[in-house]
Amino acid sequence: MEEYDYIFKLIIFGDGGVGKTTLTQRYLTGFFDKGSRLTIGVEFFVKTLEVADKKEKLQIWDFGGEERFRFLLPQYCRGTSGGIFVYDVTQELTFNHLTAWLEVVRANSRNIPLLLVGTKADLELKRKVMAEEAINIARANKMSGFAEVSAKTGQNVESVFKTITQLMVKRANPPA
Repeated sequence: MEEYDYIFKLIIFGDGGVGKTTLTQRYLTGFFDKGSRLTIGVEFFVKTLEVADKKEKLQIWDFGGEERFRFLLPQYCRGTSGGIFVYDVTQELTFNHLTAWLEVVRANSRNIPLLLVGTKADLELKRKVMAEEAINIARANKMSGFAEVSAKTGQNVESVFKTITQLMVKRANPPA
């Protein structure tokens, strides 16, 4: 049985069709899968990392964003170490649902680090949500950070997962 210095449960949540699965797949495989399908319920992935001589196991829970699966979210939030709220920069409605998603996650988890992540950053001409607006909303909602990514080009994908992992390590080892 493998030993880990840290085992983190990371939940990825947001409306359906925003690119949560393609973001996760790009991180895990390094490839863009334009044929990915909507997540039914929850998909589970594992990635093993080694950071600063520490072996970490990242359990990634990709939560399906369709309304019919929302009743499952509270159970999956329990025991989480961190979360990534994902919205589509070309679909303002997916951004506007942040507050409702955060209410559920925060009510069912313990003060975890949360990142706000806008997907499809490569579609600049179709953009509906400006980065400045997202930064302000992240601050107003006391989120741990903000980024825009493109699963298609790979822009910022690694750095988002690196950032959330660092925040989870920091939370697991509070300063004395």
